[in-house]
Amino acid sequence: MRLLLDTHVFLWYINADPELPVAFRDAIRDSANVVFLSVASVWEAVIKHALGKLPLPEAPGEYLPRQREAHRIATLPIEEAALVYLAGLPPLHRDPFDRILIAQALQGGLKLVTVDDAIRAYPVSLLPTA
Repeated sequence: MRLLLDTHVFLWYINADPELPVAFRDAIRDSANVVFLSVASVWEAVIKHALGKLPLPEAPGEYLPRQREAHRIATLPIEEAALVYLAGLPPLHRDPFDRILIAQALQGGLKLVTVDDAIRAYPVSLLPTA
């Protein structure tokens, strides 16, 4: 499978947070899967950290890429082709970072790994929590 992690899932994973569903942890660890973190998630974390809403042990610009690499998670750039999908999404969810993740998952044929119920309203493939 090709998986795209939502920002909170990535943060839970790198911190071994018990909120992370076991099925997600196992899928991320499965070497048969290719796991991605979007640059949009890093962008979101940088903004939230600057606003004081996301405490991190180091500056996010260094910490997050290092954690991504340490956990063998590939980076996913935002390609112009994803914007076609973004433009076609109905306005069901207002979070711009989630919307670009949905568009990237649709464009790349990726399963989105999230517990965000608002994303379930979109026709995107999701990894089940159990």
